[in-house]
Amino acid sequence: MSQRPIRRGFAARPADPEHWIKAADAPPRNGEAAGFTARLTIDVTPDLRGRIKIAAFKRGVTVADMLRDLLAREFPATSGDPS
Repeated sequence: MSQRPIRRGFAARPADPEHWIKAADAPPRNGEAAGFTARLTIDVTPDLRGRIKIAAFKRGVTVADMLRDLLAREFPATSGDPS
C-alpha cells in the first residue's frame, strides 16, 4: 500500500524560517515599487482589535491602511534609511 503524500496546511510554518524571512526582500510580484515588502503579525486582545476596527470604519479606511499610516508617522524614515 502506498503512503499518502504529506500535505502542508494552508498556514503551515516554513521549514526554514531564515529563508522565509529573507523572502520578504524579493521585489513585489506586480512590479509596483510601493507594493508590500513584509507582513507584520502582532497579538492584540479581542477588545483592542474591536476598537481598532471601529476606529478604521469611522475614518472610512481599512485597518491595514490606518495602521500603515500610524506606523509611518511613529517611525519616520531617517536620512540614512533606504526608502
